[in-house]
Amino acid sequence: MKLNGTSSNTPSNSVPLNGQTHANDHKNGHSVDCHCSDELIDEMGDAHGATSIDTPMRPDAFALDDDFKIDLIEEHFREIMNILGLDLTDDSLKGSPRRVAKMYVKEVFSGLNPANKPEPTLFENKFRYNEMLVEKDITVQTYCEHHFVPIIGKAHVAYISSGKVIGLSKLNRIVEYFCKRPQVQERLTVQIADELKRVLETDDVAVIVDAKHLCVSTRGVRDLNSSTITSSYSGKFDEEATRQELLRYVTQSSVTI
Repeated sequence: MKLNGTSSNTPSNSVPLNGQTHANDHKNGHSVDCHCSDELIDEMGDAHGATSIDTPMRPDAFALDDDFKIDLIEEHFREIMNILGLDLTDDSLKGSPRRVAKMYVKEVFSGLNPANKPEPTLFENKFRYNEMLVEKDITVQTYCEHHFVPIIGKAHVAYISSGKVIGLSKLNRIVEYFCKRPQVQERLTVQIADELKRVLETDDVAVIVDAKHLCVSTRGVRDLNSSTITSSYSGKFDEEATRQELLRYVTQSSVTI
């Protein structure tokens, strides 16, 4: 482990690098310190409830540097593939553990690291535009934290200027940042809204997320057609007329190019 420039052979949470656990840690296929049955675990996973607005993170989440995290994940994912019975000498599979590790750390979960958080610059609202601004159909690609499979959809964000404006692409960047971490949709919606309020220096913010959950469509009930909609309204968007105006914009046909 690389910790403050010092190398160590053991990660801070003391997870065995060979993927093995002690024999007395398990009994009849279950951890002895876990009092949840498989049924309860499945029920909690299907509930899609978030325990807090903040993504659950350990205090030492960034004690390991990214390269060492990739090395560890590669070894553990190789063990998972071995347990599944896959032949890692096959040309198609032998690079998969490294590819998955790099994807987790550098791409799909890069939003866990606050160093990757966008810091948009605000500009004076010289046009004195005082109506709502809506950025609709922003791509949402995140991962369900209960099953680690994708949630795919779109977000619509809106704000009313308090005297400052933001570059349009920065709205997309904020959504993207909070998508790049294990999520539940309710938390994702609130995190985007809270960050927009902080950055834009206004409570007049609305966020709507409409997404399909692959943990619903590819496992469990296997419903291919349903989607989930979550929303966060604050400030002037709590007013019925303002909210209805936003919903008209969001539901009308988008411009095609």
